Amino acid sequence: MLDPDEVLQAVREAFELHSSREGVTYPVIRETLSTGGIFGIKAGEVPSQTLLGFKAAGFWPGNRQHGGEPHQATILLFDPETGRPHCVIDGNAITTVRTGAAGALGLQALARPGSEVLTVFGTGVQARSQLSFALRMLPGIRCVRYFSVDQKPDQEFESGFAMNCDLQCAADPDDAVAHSDIVITATPGGGPLFSADAVGPGTHINCVGTDTRGKRELPPGLLERARLFVDDRQQALQLGEAQWASGPVACEELGELLAGTTAMAREPADITVFDMTGLAVQDIVVSRLVHQKAVVAGIGISISWPW
Repeated sequence: MLDPDEVLQAVREAFELHSSREGVTYPVIRETLSTGGIFGIKAGEVPSQTLLGFKAAGFWPGNRQHGGEPHQATILLFDPETGRPHCVIDGNAITTVRTGAAGALGLQALARPGSEVLTVFGTGVQARSQLSFALRMLPGIRCVRYFSVDQKPDQEFESGFAMNCDLQCAADPDDAVAHSDIVITATPGGGPLFSADAVGPGTHINCVGTDTRGKRELPPGLLERARLFVDDRQQALQLGEAQWASGPVACEELGELLAGTTAMAREPADITVFDMTGLAVQDIVVSRLVHQKAVVAGIGISISWPW
């Protein structure tokens, strides 16, 4: 039910709703647990569309030791008139595709036309989603360099993309970044992945992994050289790469570009960064898409709600 084109359309709508503030985003809860996990809640509503919901999600790295997925997310939609729940949906699948679609819209709006070489840090679920949507949105990409957690070729990752581009496991982060038009960082955010000097004029960077206080993927000094775009200004300053800015930083919201309320004149030498922290409105708009399709198709488990 998560058709890529329909998801792209839904995520674009979510950006535009957020830009007009017709889509309301509530303050994010993001806390570290005594178990070593991170738990958070992103909630929001679109009053004009009677749409209300939240995603409870987080990251539990210890799950890997048992062959489990460290990211866990569950989404609930509610009737805003009564508070009764409409549905409970797997939030992992929705987070994966809506974030990939958001990255693709960032590339479409901000990357240089004719971009051909892309470097992606990470080979996990989100890195695959980002790359899949990037290749879909920018068919001119001919060469992809990637970095795995152990710096070794990832055959499973390569098998998914080898037919679509020249795919290479890279060894030197700075060299790969220096020769790339586009860089995507999709890691757990454990620290800078490359040096600021490696980023050449005209490069565009999608930052995916920094969504919590203390996380980081970009090097010091880069934001001061770049035009910074975010999904939400306040959220980016609190949770995203913008938290690491050495001083006041000007943030432009991608939704304003997509909605046409602002325009961007990209100079050839501009370095652009899209700092993605994720919007609750994206989660609930895409969840509504899934819920509506499930109802029509008769898919899912109906639960009798007693009150």
